[in-house]
Amino acid sequence: MSDLSFSSFCGWLKFRHLLLIDTLGRTCNMHLAAQQMNLSQPAVSKMLKEIESLLGFALFERRPRSMPPTALGEHVLRYAQIALNDARSFVEQISSLREGGHGYLKVGGIFAATAVALPEAILKIKQRWPLLSIEVVEQTSNHLMEMLEEKKLDLAVARFTDQSQQQRYDFQPLAPEPFCIVVNNRHPLADAGPTSLQQLVDQPWILYPVGTPIRARMELAFAEAGVGMPRNTIDTISMQTFLQVLKRGPMIGMLPNAMVDPLLESGQLKTLDTPLHLVPQDYGILTRKNEPLIGAALEFAEILKDNARLSG
Repeated sequence: MSDLSFSSFCGWLKFRHLLLIDTLGRTCNMHLAAQQMNLSQPAVSKMLKEIESLLGFALFERRPRSMPPTALGEHVLRYAQIALNDARSFVEQISSLREGGHGYLKVGGIFAATAVALPEAILKIKQRWPLLSIEVVEQTSNHLMEMLEEKKLDLAVARFTDQSQQQRYDFQPLAPEPFCIVVNNRHPLADAGPTSLQQLVDQPWILYPVGTPIRARMELAFAEAGVGMPRNTIDTISMQTFLQVLKRGPMIGMLPNAMVDPLLESGQLKTLDTPLHLVPQDYGILTRKNEPLIGAALEFAEILKDNARLSG
């Protein structure tokens, strides 16, 4: 295609083209792609040549044992994945509505949100729409924003971790996320009174992995306090593992208040009185910019905001 325009692109592009691009992107192999699409290898090869001819460039390299995407092919592959995710969500919604259901909602949340904000909103919307199918993903803010961009989520409850993200996502704040430093009730420091920074550093810690936003904030807090990070550490992003290790072993952890409040009330965990503090940061509803929510996603967002106003 000598001149790729929007109208000409819409005129020839078919979902089977996108499916082929996605399948080849996952397999990097013509034979496997043909198998997964229930087509002959010559048919797949012909379709790929047709797509490349229409676009005017190669999508995949032809190597003896693999077909990785070219630099331009990476862009086309990403578009195919996003378009297919969007189409898959549309099919799920329409199928549910046609069969008398209330549709399908996919939401993501950071760990603090899945502790309180999301469960409360889910219970309320299920009272209104009992047949609404809801899928919840718990992940870091950065991962949730990637899933939003790939249209794997309708919305997320998370926070910005970089100013550039504000150009791609809309954000409606819900509440600040204060953190506390906790140990189990058998820990040597549990009833020791004020704890110095050096005492903190010398103890074993369980932490979020390097590269996560919470870990970065914690490293900054230690640096601003003038001490190095603890060296005896366990890193995990699994909240189940985090809490179980914290409850059973002589570890220190820094967690959102909302996640540990029930354990503090029951006496299983205790907060430490330390000079180390993280400034609370707002979390809120993240959506794709210039893409208004509709249906269940819009109602769910309104419930989240109403709940935040009532609790605030």
